Amino acid sequence: MKASYPMLRVFLASALSFSVLFSSFSYAPQAHAEGPNDPAPEILHVGTANGKKVLFDNTHGQTAGAADWVIDGAFSDFGNALANEGYDVKELRKSTPIVLSDLSAYDVFVVGEANIPYKTSEQAAMLQYVQNGGSIFFIADHYNADRNKNRWDSSEVFNGYRRGAWENPALGMSTEESSSAAMSGVASSDWLAANFGVRFRYNAIGDVTANQIVAPSQAFNITAGVSTVAMHAGSTLAIIDPNKAKGIVYLPATTAKWSNAVDQGVYAGGGTAEGPYAAISKVGAGKAAFIGDSSPVEDATPKYKREETGGTKTTYAGFSEQNDATLLVNTVNWLSTKESYTSLNQVSGLTLDQATPLLAMENPQTSTEPQSEPWAAPAAGYKWYDPSTFKAGSYGYGTTGGGSGGGGTSGIFFSEYIEGSSYNKAVEIYNGTGTSVDLTGYSVSLSNTGTAINLSGTLSNGDVYVIANSSASAGILSKADLQSSNLSFNGDDSVTLIKNGTSLDAIGTAGTSFGTDKTLVRKGTITSGTTTYNASQWDAYAIDTISNLGSHTVTASNQPPVVANPIANQSAAAGGSAIIIDATNTFSDPDGNALTLTAVSSNTSIATVSVSGKQITVNPLAAGTATITATAADGNGGSVSTSFTVTVTATAVMILNEAFESGSKGSYTAGNVTLATGSWNMDNALIGNLSTDKKNGLQAARIKAAGSISMNFNAAGAKTVKISHANFGTDTGATWKLQKSINNGSSWTDVTGTFSSSSTLAVQSITVNETASVRFRILVSGTAGSRINIDDVQIYN
Repeated sequence: MKASYPMLRVFLASALSFSVLFSSFSYAPQAHAEGPNDPAPEILHVGTANGKKVLFDNTHGQTAGAADWVIDGAFSDFGNALANEGYDVKELRKSTPIVLSDLSAYDVFVVGEANIPYKTSEQAAMLQYVQNGGSIFFIADHYNADRNKNRWDSSEVFNGYRRGAWENPALGMSTEESSSAAMSGVASSDWLAANFGVRFRYNAIGDVTANQIVAPSQAFNITAGVSTVAMHAGSTLAIIDPNKAKGIVYLPATTAKWSNAVDQGVYAGGGTAEGPYAAISKVGAGKAAFIGDSSPVEDATPKYKREETGGTKTTYAGFSEQNDATLLVNTVNWLSTKESYTSLNQVSGLTLDQATPLLAMENPQTSTEPQSEPWAAPAAGYKWYDPSTFKAGSYGYGTTGGGSGGGGTSGIFFSEYIEGSSYNKAVEIYNGTGTSVDLTGYSVSLSNTGTAINLSGTLSNGDVYVIANSSASAGILSKADLQSSNLSFNGDDSVTLIKNGTSLDAIGTAGTSFGTDKTLVRKGTITSGTTTYNASQWDAYAIDTISNLGSHTVTASNQPPVVANPIANQSAAAGGSAIIIDATNTFSDPDGNALTLTAVSSNTSIATVSVSGKQITVNPLAAGTATITATAADGNGGSVSTSFTVTVTATAVMILNEAFESGSKGSYTAGNVTLATGSWNMDNALIGNLSTDKKNGLQAARIKAAGSISMNFNAAGAKTVKISHANFGTDTGATWKLQKSINNGSSWTDVTGTFSSSSTLAVQSITVNETASVRFRILVSGTAGSRINIDDVQIYN
């Protein structure tokens, strides 16, 4: 490690300690085959601690392909920079799905290029973590950066859906792939956009230096000290909900696409229209940040070999390029700061973004694959979902199958041990990986002998493999898959399960009488092996008990419910009708348990909520925003929550109603006329009272194309304008639109496009949402000389 870097605590074999020791000489040794069951690396703060902790995900393919996004590998510069800021930094490694308790103790969760899709239960846990006050930093890459060739890249994983595979997330996968533990519980949704207001675009832009930096005062000071940020084949984001998300770094105008882009690569010529390269979001009590390339984060010190081929990885010193390091550390500082506002529109002086214009092909449900996937065929024997197929030196190498990327709940491990009378010796091995396992390369060793017992054949999922001493009793031998005189031990001799030189599981501690004259059966709640013997994982039986030999049952622990279909954000008028939500299909339970729903509101002065069965009722009370959190409990200790925002608007009040019943103007000559609401200018317009004038009372304005009527006075803001309109007599061909002026009529801007009228009066309701003093003009065009009637111009605020 670099001398200036803080202490990296990695509790591994001495071989690993040796390799870490010499990394300061820029030597890149082959790493010890660490996996999800090994202790996680940790970098402690330097100097004064700031009391905050950052967790880096390594459960979803973060080391697949050329990636090495771990804090003691090619994200080490980033991890050490955070430690120098006073953070304690740790890696999350496990073989089971992410749950809320994995994250709750940390202020920030950094997710670098996840290449295995998150299950709906994991998405729910991460969302709840943010809503509770945690923060997530999503680091993506260009489209088709599918590092493990599973057809999912990180942009797709984060968004929640595969491009061109909305109906089937496992589209194109083999039966074994699609039924693997890694794909269990994966469902398509527009998760990121629906909950964080932002979506990674599937563009692929080449080498570009981002230099369109949002001012620090408009970026929560995240961009302080940032002038440029590097991109080396990356993507941008689309702002979907400006109340939740805001861009902070943009590319310049560019046509530079990644050389291997599968479509046009650049979607809108760069700049603001391409969408932000880096963005932030505010959700509930927590936050999120996003960047479309891992290049600014990586450094040139990869730790692991490639899992597919065993080849050496090459990464680059991006963290020290441009102002990348400053942006990243500033981002984590903002993410780790707790702030009470729940929406960006609550931040005084902050200019909200406009939603990013999208291409038609970016519709999640109707998107298509630009080319067949994966982009290249996997190497022979490599299975992205089965780490037992990984090559030496890669992360997860030697781990039993099914556990990678939050997939499996079990591995290959010892399930029974018999130390009986005379030659009654046997051990049983259980396969809980979720798939069949080739036992080539597996062996069992004893501490009292130097001879390994090599295994062979294929062990089906859920089945056991029994090794017995060849002179054991007939009852034991009848259950044996392998007989060997080398299986001879006493109750103080440890037994170890090994794959290709790496220990997977152990029974006993050599020299300690742990199993003398006993049968030990692994408890059904244990789902993976451990290289350090733990007696509490075993049930002991009397000598020569063999009734359990030949089969093993893993007791399925209760699986919590999952969010199947998140509830969309809602809006209502204060004092208006209640919002009724049918939550029948919002949650599902893997075990089929009946679910009980509850819900709470973050602000009961804005909106209250009640639940009856599967129906959620929200009552809008006052203007503002409230977060409604609905929770489903299965009655067995499992629960999951989902949240949605209710925006309550003040009830609009009519502040102007011009019915054209007072005043008179009988010619089309331009001029002003005094009406009930004030002075109006009429150009090529008059007040008509003929039977052929369409009107609600006795009179209406009649306007000839081209002509207009406009207010000579201001209204105190306007949320909505309603206008009654129709063709005069039998005329056709005239069109009209509404314009506004907030500078006393000096200039006018369009509020709408053009409308056509019919032969009968119709009401057109137009949303304006103008808070400044404003006046309006109705501009008529179309077929010259054609006329329309305008009546009952109403302004609401």
